[in-house]
Amino acid sequence: MKILIVGLGYAGTRFRMAFRNTGLPVEFAHVGRRRRDPRIPYYASVREGLDDFRPDVVVVTVPDEAHADVLTQLAGYEGFVVAEKPLITSRDDLTAVDAALARTHGFCMDLVERYSEATVWLRDHVREHDLQLVRAHFTWGKDRINDHRPTSGVPSEIIHPLDLVGWIAGHGHELELDTVLGTRSDFSVSGPEVLDSVALSARLGPGTVTGYSSFVNITRKREVDFVFRSPAGELEYAGLVFDTPEWDADRLRVWRRTSEGDVVIHELDTSSRPVPEEAATVVKLGRMAADVARFVARGEKPAQPFPGLQDALALQRLLNTMEQQARTTAPVTYFPAGRTVLQETDWERLG
Repeated sequence: MKILIVGLGYAGTRFRMAFRNTGLPVEFAHVGRRRRDPRIPYYASVREGLDDFRPDVVVVTVPDEAHADVLTQLAGYEGFVVAEKPLITSRDDLTAVDAALARTHGFCMDLVERYSEATVWLRDHVREHDLQLVRAHFTWGKDRINDHRPTSGVPSEIIHPLDLVGWIAGHGHELELDTVLGTRSDFSVSGPEVLDSVALSARLGPGTVTGYSSFVNITRKREVDFVFRSPAGELEYAGLVFDTPEWDADRLRVWRRTSEGDVVIHELDTSSRPVPEEAATVVKLGRMAADVARFVARGEKPAQPFPGLQDALALQRLLNTMEQQARTTAPVTYFPAGRTVLQETDWERLG
């Protein structure tokens, strides 16, 4: 299986690790502004890479603002595409990207938290017991102040909890935004007024969703809480915590409240499990890569449905609406005298 990585930086390197860990025979090549690894073929353009390497899979891990350009260059490509989130930015032509990917054999967006054991268990539980969403709330943020990587801002972060809420509790309903408040700042090298944080309220079928997401959170926090109603009218509670205290350390607790105290339905904690060195920070990404690799190489059905192109398009429309509706404060200035961009050494902070 041949995999062409477009953008062999931080995210591209993690994908390379994840596909290498699948155990299937894999050949890599990469596209970029310069050669990153002399051990694998390098191409200066997407077209050159497609024509010469003839990849089975193309992985798009360029910065957010370059997504649309790369994806439209894949017009006519009939292999499998894996794309970093978000699909594009709100300034790009979504229709053109959709048309360019029309002939692909498959598509998977990097919505990696779908591949958490906690997510899988809760989603199955909600469906098996016909639980209806009453309320969901998320807090999802990390510190990217002065990160050297370009970004479209908080849309690249909030996409995870927005997807998770719909994936777990949507029952086919689409999230409908109500209110959006935001903050802009110069936290990023991408500009002086990048949307860095958002607080929102929304409806998801009969349920209400509230949440806060930020790229200027001082500590990484990834939590989603749910209240469900059972067909018998009982309330059921669920709390998800991701990547705490380290990457791929996830927790889930599901319970009911009674006069005698909480009745725990299920608890799960992956933090105490040993992780092989080669899989460090890419456990969930590795599950996604394994699904893609087995689907492409063997035609096997994925363990989880791929976050496909229609999912990516729907989420991008939601993000576009969020940006358009956001009422923002005056921009926050972190670097009034100019910035000195630091080279990142803490990979956990970037995740």
